Amino acid sequence: MDLPLTPSIDPNHVLSGNFAPVAELPPTACEVVEGSLPACLDGAYIRNGPNPQFIPRGPYHLLDGDGMLHSIRISGGEAYFCSRYVKTYKFITEGNEGYAFFPSPFSSFNGVLASAARFCLAVARGIFGYFDPIVNGFGTANTSLAFFGGSVYALCESDLPYEIEVTWDGEIVTLGRRHFGGDSSLRMTAHPKIDSDTGEVFAFRCNMFSPYLTFFRIDSAGRKGPDLPVSSFKKTPCVHDFALTKRFIIFQDGQIEMEPAEIGRGRTPLVCDRGKVPRIGILPRHADAQVLWIEAPGLNMLHVINAWEEYSGDRIVIVAPNFLSVEDGFHNTNLIHSVFEIITLDIKEKKLVSRHVLRSNNMEFGVINQAYAGEKNKYLYAAVIAEMPKAAGMVKLDLSIATAGGGDCTVASREYGSGCYGGESYFVAREAENPAAEEDDGYLVTYVHDENSMESWFWVMDAKSPTLEIIARVKLPGRVPYGFHGLFVPEDDLK
Repeated sequence: MDLPLTPSIDPNHVLSGNFAPVAELPPTACEVVEGSLPACLDGAYIRNGPNPQFIPRGPYHLLDGDGMLHSIRISGGEAYFCSRYVKTYKFITEGNEGYAFFPSPFSSFNGVLASAARFCLAVARGIFGYFDPIVNGFGTANTSLAFFGGSVYALCESDLPYEIEVTWDGEIVTLGRRHFGGDSSLRMTAHPKIDSDTGEVFAFRCNMFSPYLTFFRIDSAGRKGPDLPVSSFKKTPCVHDFALTKRFIIFQDGQIEMEPAEIGRGRTPLVCDRGKVPRIGILPRHADAQVLWIEAPGLNMLHVINAWEEYSGDRIVIVAPNFLSVEDGFHNTNLIHSVFEIITLDIKEKKLVSRHVLRSNNMEFGVINQAYAGEKNKYLYAAVIAEMPKAAGMVKLDLSIATAGGGDCTVASREYGSGCYGGESYFVAREAENPAAEEDDGYLVTYVHDENSMESWFWVMDAKSPTLEIIARVKLPGRVPYGFHGLFVPEDDLK
């Protein structure tokens, strides 16, 4: 019943090579084969990504896979590696049935007959009590991780977060789905923002019906606050990430949208409106006010790396990757090309002031020193993309070069080597509690896979070095498939 499968939903292509799923692995000792692990890395580096529990019987998109966490637990220079599924409602329910059947917006609707059959089958399963995704969620928890309120969470935007624990010996335990005192049928972004001063968490969800976008807060005690609906959308936007400054919430209304009617035509509900002019929304974060919209032609931000206020709050500066091939975002991921830009908005004059490209290469998965989130920062570390989400190397960009007149902002780089690929890195400060420490005084950590030997490694790089010098390499006892976002949790927070 399915139409011929395109490469982006053909499991023989999507799950080839190091995208192939792996089995769970209990905590296993690792070998530090080069250098030594700095004391500031005592804790756990965890990376999330898709890893289907069952080999798909039909179309499969990279974003469909069940969330698997790959964690390296470090203490006193020793390391233990562990891979565990996030035990979501979807994972447990399909595990009991012995095959995957939850529908996906990315791959389930491939032809009218196939779409109708999968839709009717899902409805029938719900009616006869085989599963209840409305109450229990249907997400994969495969996208990212966040630490707030003393807990670690695995997230994806189609569901609520799942709380997890990394034990003293490196085991990963799923503690359960959390709704923070709100409605258990709701969803939450995979990229919440945490105010380190107040402990508040800011988040949003996209809705299939009006209001199409809703922001909300979770206070420092873990209680969800009232919804703040954004009423100026006419259909469901595809908002994946946003930024938080001292006073504002920054988000975008781009050219990718949700169009449920497409399901009836046997197509994915994710569509690209090339005639639409993207715009950036600015919403006061502590007031019931209207959104200020500023048009930004040709700007499609999937992720937002940082944003801050200047000129006494009259201007906002945003750092984000711009998807130049936005129509390929979900249908042909190998064709995705994005470049990092620094964008300045004047909220007093309600206009876009300037845009500067930081480097023309295809790059994504940008990270900063998180101590500078919501504040002006100088350095950005980005993955140089070979084929999304595979990265051939890492670069360090100096944002001040762009604001001083433009040009290539690269000040350091590191290639992983022939046949070696990584993904997003994470910046770990060498002295996190030292207010006098320089912004780039720390280390970049990431997983790197060697396709020649089919071995996976944990790399530690010096963020201050002009070559991003390798400080340590750890050979992992299990393969780490290419994935998405990661998080480092210090020892004190694990306790």
